Amino acid sequence: MSLSLRLMGTGAAAKRRRVWLLLLVVFVAVGNACSTLQPPDANGPRADIQRYPVVLLGDPTKQAENLLAWRRLAQSNGLPEQADVKLSSATGTLQSLPPGLTSPILLPAVGETKQTEEQIRESLKRFITEWKPLIGADPAELSLIEIIDEPAGVKLARYEQHPFRFPLRGRFGNLIIRFTSDRRVVDLSSSCLPDAKRLEGTLAETTPKLTAEDAANNLTGRSISVPSPGGQPATFTVSSLDAINVRQLVVYVKQVADQPGSLELHLAWEIDLKNAPVKTIYLDAIESQVLGAS
Repeated sequence: MSLSLRLMGTGAAAKRRRVWLLLLVVFVAVGNACSTLQPPDANGPRADIQRYPVVLLGDPTKQAENLLAWRRLAQSNGLPEQADVKLSSATGTLQSLPPGLTSPILLPAVGETKQTEEQIRESLKRFITEWKPLIGADPAELSLIEIIDEPAGVKLARYEQHPFRFPLRGRFGNLIIRFTSDRRVVDLSSSCLPDAKRLEGTLAETTPKLTAEDAANNLTGRSISVPSPGGQPATFTVSSLDAINVRQLVVYVKQVADQPGSLELHLAWEIDLKNAPVKTIYLDAIESQVLGAS
């Protein structure tokens, strides 16, 4: 009798253990299935992230860091700390030097005599390296396009930023340095894109939906509105394929319409037109919209 009761008790406990074990197996199996279908993302859900166009948001932290960089550079050049400096709200780069500076900002000296063209280039290169935080581009990304003479003995050095696989277009990716023969920097303006390597990584995931032939066919017979100097958009119709020359893919940068502190990077076709109010237009290679003109 006692043996029978003991077996009954053991059987009930075993049954409960089997039920709990079964529930545990089911729970683990469901969890593993979910893990297989949806791998965990250390950065959290990504469904609400806009993948195209690539957006560069203005960063208040970066703005603050660049203001500190300006103060350090101002002190090292004998400038007053309170000198107002204008930074781009989108890129955090220096848009211009404060007016009326009493202490000069100098290009680094290269050589002891009158600088040759090669020495001027080296001097500019060293200056760009020193001012990199406010210029916003790695020196290796910058190409010197020209050095020209302006009135009053001022020279202008113009650089273009080449951070991507495709050329950069729009009103960004430019660096202008104005200086005199005695190495005084009289102005500096940069519209370069910071953090270009990260942006390039995101753009590399984008595949054009339009081929060059598709882009030409898309424009044939299409009415296009583009900005004009008078303020009113100019509207024209592309008459035929003969009027279209699809040149190359580019990265076209434009400001977000309702967010002046943010930029959009589009993959676009650069297209030359004949007998049109504009010479070149940029057609989005993904969404088929006209992005801009020049």
